[in-house]
Order: sequence, then structure tokens, then C-alpha cells
Amino acid sequence: MFDYRAAALEVLNTEVQAIQQLEQYFNDDFIRACELILANENGKVVVMGMGKSGHIGNKIAATLASTGTSAFFVHPGEAAHGDLGMIEPGDIVLAISNSGESDEILALFPVLKRLKITIISMTGKPSSNMAKLADIHLQITVPKEACPIQLAPTSSTTATLVMGDALAMALMQARGFTAEDFALSHPGGALGRKLLLKLSDIMHIGDALPLVSSDTLIREALLEISQKGLGMTAVVDENHQLQGIFTDGDLRRILDKRVDIHTALIGDVMTKNPTVADPNMLAAEGVNLMQEKSINGLLLCQDNKVVGALNMHDLLKAGVM
Repeated sequence: MFDYRAAALEVLNTEVQAIQQLEQYFNDDFIRACELILANENGKVVVMGMGKSGHIGNKIAATLASTGTSAFFVHPGEAAHGDLGMIEPGDIVLAISNSGESDEILALFPVLKRLKITIISMTGKPSSNMAKLADIHLQITVPKEACPIQLAPTSSTTATLVMGDALAMALMQARGFTAEDFALSHPGGALGRKLLLKLSDIMHIGDALPLVSSDTLIREALLEISQKGLGMTAVVDENHQLQGIFTDGDLRRILDKRVDIHTALIGDVMTKNPTVADPNMLAAEGVNLMQEKSINGLLLCQDNKVVGALNMHDLLKAGVM
């Protein structure tokens, strides 16, 4: 009979050794990273990672956000197709890859550099391109993976998670984040903002609401999308009754079909019957709806009349996620 307990203990011992190995990497670079993030009061920490590093990155972003550091996760693949617009001057990118050679992340470095975004890389290879090109490198090298065939990320992902936790907890203590502060941003206790905040509290309205008519040229609709910064526009009639939506994703699809954006009308290429929500919906429910439908933007309607709009970035800024 196979000895499951022995196999489990071997994994435990291997990963314990990997964590202990991290002590040497809480060095000057780690201190610089902490000081840089702490001093960046108006910016956010944008965490990126592919595959297993992405899963760990999601958790690191969540831990940072819940302990006083404004942070959120952006998938590198989605960033290359529009979500890069969620990153603003003054933000800090925390790029995670054990190999340090993630093509999807490295492809974003030139744009991030052009935007003068500070990059902190977290890799297991100090000689990798991500380590060399970043402003600060946090090393997470482990002796070996707990996987017996050395293929599945195991010890390396554990080390990454611990490094992220160490970063978040060091920042939490440095800024004097208290139990009261923690309660204000969590649904425990008084239930927090997630159970009180409505979509109407954070939606864009009035002149900030992206609206075009169905007979608008695509190129003119793109100007509306660009000016309003939500990655989409509602298509409405003269009474603001919803007819459809056009998003950054729709633009990529029509370009693939070689549609002429200078002559085609938005009504011919818009998505009809888009997902919408009532502005009185709880923001937490809005997040669930957007994740369920795999969409980044949401139109808010009452009696089919568009009264507001928001995107995932608005929910992130509001601290709902």
C-alpha cells in the first residue's frame, strides 16, 4: 500500500525548507520595495502574474488591499488587450514569475517604462529578464519544488505567497493599520462597505456617462469611449433607451473582420441585449454579476433607460473587491 503520509511529510519538509530559505531575501531590496509602496500614498499596487503565479498574485493583491495598501490584480493577457488602461501614472506594478521570463509580462514592460510606472519584480531567477528590467527585484528562489518530478509549481508558489504576505504585513505595521481600520474594509462585524455600498454610489452619470446613438460612426464612438475612459459606450435612442453596447472587445473583433471604422455605423456592430443592472443593486452583487458574465463594464438602467455606467476599476477603487 502506498504510504500517503510519508509523501505528505516529504512535501511539508520540502516547503518548510523553501520558506526558511527566504530569510536571506528580506534584504535591502525588500526594504526599498516597502518604503517605495509606503511613500506612494496616491497610487495603487497593480499585481500581475501568469498561471499559478497569477493565482498567487490574486491572493497577494487581496491581502494588500485588505490591510491598508490600495492594490488589485490585472491579468497580463487582458492588460495587453485593454486592461492596461486601468494602470495610471503613480501606480506601482508588482510583476510575479518564478522563471522571470513570462512573455506576457515582459511584453508590457516597454509600455510600463514609457508610462514611467515603477516595476517591482518577484522571481526565482535574479539573472532573468524580469529581474534585470525591474526597478526593484524581490528574490524567491527555492532549493527545489515539492513535486517529485519537479514540474508542478509547489515550493515556489508557497515561497511567493510568503514573500507577498511578508510585504503586506510589513506595510500594515509600518502605516499603523489597526483592527478598527481592518473592520471598516471587511464584511465581518458591521458587515462593512461590501454590504452597504450600492452601484448608484459609484456609477458614472451625466457628462461622464458614455452615450452614442445608433447612427454614430464607429470612429466617433471610439472618441466617446476614449474620452469617458470606461472601455465602452452605451448605444441609446433619443430618450436614452438602451439599444446596445460597444466595448473595447467589440472593437478588436470588428478589426479582425476588417470592418471600416470610418464608414460603418455603431448600430451595425454593437452588441444587442447586453448585461445590465439596476443602480440600487449592492456593489458586491454587481461584482458577482460581472464575474459571472466575464465582463469588465456594466450599464445601469431603470425602465431600460441608461442612467449610469461603471467598470471593474470603479469597483476596485471603491474597495468592494
